[in-house]
This record gives sequence, C-alpha cells and structure tokens, in this order.
Amino acid sequence: MLYKTIVLTWVFYLFGALYVVGPVLAWLMGGLAALVLYFGPAVREDLRATGAVPPIVWGWILGMIVMLIALWAGHMDWALGTKQTIKSSIGWAKGWALLALFPLVGAVLPIRREVLVRAQCRLGMWTLILAPILLAAPYVGMPEKIFTSPLKAIGGPGPEYFSVYFFTFDPASWTPRWQFYAPWSPFAALLGVVQVLFALEEKDRKWMAMGVAAGVLMILASKSRMGLVGLVACTIAPRMMPLIFRGWAWMVLAGLSASLSVLGGWLGEKIEAFVGAFKGARADSTRVRETLQRIAHERWENEAVWFGHGTVHPGPHIVEYMPIGSHHTWFGLLFVKGLTGFFALLVPLVWQTALALWDAARGPRGRLPLGIVMVIVLLSMGENLEIEVYLLWPALVILGIHARELADETAAKRADKAQRALAPDPA
Repeated sequence: MLYKTIVLTWVFYLFGALYVVGPVLAWLMGGLAALVLYFGPAVREDLRATGAVPPIVWGWILGMIVMLIALWAGHMDWALGTKQTIKSSIGWAKGWALLALFPLVGAVLPIRREVLVRAQCRLGMWTLILAPILLAAPYVGMPEKIFTSPLKAIGGPGPEYFSVYFFTFDPASWTPRWQFYAPWSPFAALLGVVQVLFALEEKDRKWMAMGVAAGVLMILASKSRMGLVGLVACTIAPRMMPLIFRGWAWMVLAGLSASLSVLGGWLGEKIEAFVGAFKGARADSTRVRETLQRIAHERWENEAVWFGHGTVHPGPHIVEYMPIGSHHTWFGLLFVKGLTGFFALLVPLVWQTALALWDAARGPRGRLPLGIVMVIVLLSMGENLEIEVYLLWPALVILGIHARELADETAAKRADKAQRALAPDPA
C-alpha cells in the first residue's frame, strides 16, 4: 500500500486527491498497526507487529493528544462554538494526528526502508518524464491552473490543495515558478530535498541518479531560498556527524576557532551581507512573514498565553490579509494553541532530533532520519507543518522505522548482557 501510494503520487495529484489520500492512508494503516498489536500472534506471520511501540513514538502520540486538548481548551476559552470545535478537531485528524500515526505505522508494521526508498526514486522518474511539459507550459501559452477537483467539498485549508497546476507566476517578479505536486513552490522545494535524501540511500545507481535529478529539479524550478539551504545542509551535515568521534576533526575545529580571532570580523561582515542578500531576494515575502510573526507573538503574549486563540485570525492589509498564525509553525502554535501546543510539538521533535544526531554520529543508518528531521525543522520555520504532513508522510514512516531499529538494537544489547551474566565463569 505504501509503495503504490508513493509511486502513484502524480496520478492522485492529477485528480486533486493528494490531500485526501494522506489522511486516509494514515488512519487505515494506523488502525492496522493497532490491530496487529492487539491480536499479536493471532495475526498471520507476515503482518505481525515487529515489536512494542518505541518510546519516541509514544512521545509523538502523547504530544499530538496534548495538541488536541489544547485545541479544545482554546475553543472553550474563546467560546468558538460546537460547530467550529468539531471542524477544528477534524482538521487535527487530517493534520497533527498524522505526525503520530505515520511513525507508529513505520515502527510497528513490517515495512522496509528499501521499499520506500525505491518508491521515491520511481516517483522521481515520473517527475522527470513530466518535467518537459511543466517547464514548457508558461512559454507555449498554457494556463497556470488546469482545474480544481470537486473533492474540495470535503474541506481543507484552501482550494489550492485540490487544484492541479502547470505552474504559477511569482507576483513579485512575474516570472514562472513550478510547484509540481505540492500546493505551492517553497513546499515543493523541501519535498525536493526529501526526494534527494531518499535517493542517496538507493543502492542501484540508475534509480539513485533519477531520484537525485528529480529532487534537484524540484528545488531549482521552485526558486525557493529555503530549498537551496536544505539541499546543502540536509545532505552534508548528516554525513559529517561521524567526525565527532574523530580526534583529528576536533584538532581541525580548534585550528579554525583560533583563526577566527584574525578573520572573525571579516567573516562576520560577509555572513551579514549574505543574510541580507538572502532576505532581499524576495523582500516582500520576507517583510510579510516577519510582520505576521511579530503580530502573532504580540497577540499570543497579551491575549492567550496557555491555550492560544483556538484558530487563525484574518490578517490586516499590511500582511496582505494573510491569516495570523500562518507561515510559521512555532509562531502559529503560540497564537493558535499557546504554550501547551508549542511544547506538545517541541518535546517529541527535540527527542527525535537527539536520537537522529546520536545515530548519525555512529554510522550511516542515522543519515536519512537526521536529514528528514532537519527538513522538518526548516519547514517549520517558514510553513505550517500540520497542513503539509499529508505529503511528508513517507519521511515520517522512515522515522518510525528508525525508532524500531534503535529499539531492536537496545533489546539485543540487553539480551546479550543478560546472557553473559548467566554464563558460567570460565575460571
């Protein structure tokens, strides 16, 4: 099911169905995981649970339950009514809940990394096949939007989640940008980073090349600054982690630190200039995002510290009427769900990051999980994570598989230790 769903991503997109497929898959597979845990050995052998639910997955489950409680409390505080509470709870089931369900699926069901990696590479192949049509569209007179699916009647964050596009025009520069199967271009860029991360794990060079090429194309065609940062940081940093245990790497770091006493001022100026140029590349977008964040922070601090406002609010003209609580996961959480929701995401994410960092430092197994966590962190700094999980689900399943691998390793070490303790003394 997972393999076919990934490979058929473009087919689902052409029907405007991707926003429906993600949550449906999450609850179906999550329900299957719960069933195999409950029935244990009564389930047929090839579907049995791979073990108990790992602690980090319990962390995600509890965190997302707390998120739901914060949502209800915010709605009660602001008397938003039963209808709005039900609507928001359904939104939680299609968004935040997926952050717990997909890691549970990966941790419990007998799913192999290699299957998901190959599926992503096959998706990359179809992206490359369709790319010439998409890239040529604005220059041969094709329309931006093809159609909006009737599935929008189900409800969601907006019609763009059910729409099919060839491309879109950037309102600032009036040049074309491509979003592929994502609702908008910056998100497509980070999906491209995920595509590259998966492809780098593929053992077959042909499939690896296609996956990497598709991911890089998505990043470049989306014209997203965050995508370019992610392509460099999320691929290189995990592969640098084993240097932590190398003495010569620490000596090199010490030498570089000492050189900062001479070059620090010059380097600081260059970094400041780069950051300025980076923000100036899309100055209007940067201004709107920063203003939204400031308004969200001030209103959270002054009006609803613990449980937030319960929902996003329409923004003023200065932010082009963008909703307050959007375009940033952390400021959005503070505004909508207060400190309770903020820590409901922060705690499991920091825990997951620590596990990925530790395992990536020990060997190659942790590279993909660490890259995925870094993408999630990057995404949270410029987007609302909960409304984009429906396309990030393969990455979340990998985090669940990684949690299972770590749990199995810990259990094996304990069993080995117990066996040694029971072994007779050779003396």
